[in-house]
Amino acid sequence: MKIHFIPICMSTLIASLPMVSATDALAQNPDAIYSTYETYNGSDLEMTLNASGTHFRLWSPSAQAVRLKIYPTGRNSASEQTIEMTRDKNGTWTAGIPQKLYGKFYTFQILHNGKWLDETPGVWAKAVGINGNRGAIIDFDATNPEGWDNDKGPTIKNINDAVIYEMHHRDFSMHPSSGIASKGKFLALTEHGTTNPKGDKTGIDHLKELGVTHVHILPSYDYNSVDEANLPANTYNWGYDPQNYNAPEGSYSTNPANPSTRVSEMKEMVKALHDAGIGVVMDVVYNHTAENDGSNFSLTAPGYYYRHRPDGSYSDASGCGNETASERQQMRNFIVNSVKYWAKEYHIDGFRFDLMAIHDTTTMNEVARELKKINPDIFVYGEGWTAGDSPLPVAQRALKDNVSAMPQIAVFSDDIRDAIKGHYTDETDRGFATGKPGLEETVKIGIVGATAHPQVDYSKGNNSKAPYALSPTQVINYVSCHDDLTLTDKLAKSLPEESVADRQRAAKLAQTIVFTSQGTPFIFAGEEIFRDKKGVHNSYKSPDSINAIDWNLKNENADLFDYYVELIKLRKTHPAFRMTTSEELAKNIVFDDTKGQNNLISYSIKNNANGDSWKEIKVIFNGSDQPRNVKIPKARWIVIAEDGTLKAEGLGNSNGGTLTVAPRSAMILAREK
Repeated sequence: MKIHFIPICMSTLIASLPMVSATDALAQNPDAIYSTYETYNGSDLEMTLNASGTHFRLWSPSAQAVRLKIYPTGRNSASEQTIEMTRDKNGTWTAGIPQKLYGKFYTFQILHNGKWLDETPGVWAKAVGINGNRGAIIDFDATNPEGWDNDKGPTIKNINDAVIYEMHHRDFSMHPSSGIASKGKFLALTEHGTTNPKGDKTGIDHLKELGVTHVHILPSYDYNSVDEANLPANTYNWGYDPQNYNAPEGSYSTNPANPSTRVSEMKEMVKALHDAGIGVVMDVVYNHTAENDGSNFSLTAPGYYYRHRPDGSYSDASGCGNETASERQQMRNFIVNSVKYWAKEYHIDGFRFDLMAIHDTTTMNEVARELKKINPDIFVYGEGWTAGDSPLPVAQRALKDNVSAMPQIAVFSDDIRDAIKGHYTDETDRGFATGKPGLEETVKIGIVGATAHPQVDYSKGNNSKAPYALSPTQVINYVSCHDDLTLTDKLAKSLPEESVADRQRAAKLAQTIVFTSQGTPFIFAGEEIFRDKKGVHNSYKSPDSINAIDWNLKNENADLFDYYVELIKLRKTHPAFRMTTSEELAKNIVFDDTKGQNNLISYSIKNNANGDSWKEIKVIFNGSDQPRNVKIPKARWIVIAEDGTLKAEGLGNSNGGTLTVAPRSAMILAREK
């Protein structure tokens, strides 16, 4: 649905077009050919060490011969040994050396259709040299920080108990005002006591102060676009161009030339966040690779890992030149075993799947099932759309509309996103929170977590015409993320004549809708201090001057930050906002008749929902630029939010009756009896 990184991917595609024929004749009828391949799901693929030495096993069923090369360094050196590998079971090739080759590097090279292809570290390299061209042999036990054996992320009963904060390593720490020493590095999230020039907390201390439960970090595996040998160039990229899926990105390490350093520093980051009570969600991009014929997939099993068109060219549902074939067993095994590896070796607490609908539902269900065996608190969510059409039948795709076939998977709600702030394709388009009428029913779809509710008319929904979630735990609610305009920039474009203060009122309302809706709340790093990206939509490779968060904004927008803190506290304190079944929602959420008033939604959460201490919570949203009067039953109410101010413990009391809801604001009331 959204193509958020086309520029880099299209350049890759154009560069590779002359090579399309290298997919060979197998691509003409791939399913018929590839179904004859034996697959291998052992735990010893590519490189393992034990008392008898260093062992290599490469899955390359169509290879005519395979060479293993051993190098003394990660680049710019000749090979020390070249070993002819032996064909073995299930399409694999093996070789062994009777020494533990710690400190050495390796590549594979296959003979295919009479031609030796380029060298590759294979698809399972867990440590790599600079720029990821050679696999590295390291002692993983030696990379574990002190206390790693007892390290564990936060315990959460359900995904909607989480508050997710999406961030990029460089965005979070690069600005001079961050006060962070290890700027743009994994270690930035290990530094405590950092502040901006005014003394406000930054870094990991800021996250604790804000109250989020999990950070969702943009791709941290080894990606293609940044030259790790030239870090002073300060090249920026989001990282949606995968190269080595199972090794950390070198540019986020203080020493990318040392394979152990990038591993140990990523683990230190995870442990520091866990020690702070914060989980780590890894953004994974198994749906495509940065290169086509030059990818590690193509250089080990040409054609197999990708879908193709009838003419043999790469199918392109990713909008980036290719798409992987998760329905093929070895690719499915790869995805499942890769996430299991990150969960075990790095203690990752959750996974966000980019363009998840390129994958099939069977694969995604296996991902969730296997991860839950490792850690019951792990959760999985993703984009329930593709960037283009695919040969994979629609019924098999992990689409938003098919999420009912994936009970343990959640999808992003484009319903609530576009309804609240305006459609992402039109920067000037307004939404419910910025005064556009007619979006009330679509916002309600978000409020009930895209589940069936007797008072929600899906026929009036903009993006969805029917309930698609089995439960609210299958929906991620948000108004902005790394894609498209930040909320700050969207409000500037859609409310150009209004003051910053008025735009911040709209921002508060927008996030209040997100955090009080059923489902899991998700915010983009810096929204809480009104961070912008100078109006740039697709900042995937924009410089730090565009992407870096200016932490001086925390002082300038202290009132907004405090509002976020209280909003998060309110949600975490009251389980009524975190119901887990559609039956609970249908029973306990009751919408009021607002008599056709535009930009007004009023509803109650009743019956001490989900064990809440509050018997009833009244939630009213006024997205218009005019005050609205609402009738509240006579009772002793605690005022939680009013006129752009919110306190989780309460602002005061009200006896109900006719109350006035200020323009672009939320009113929240609660009663215990």
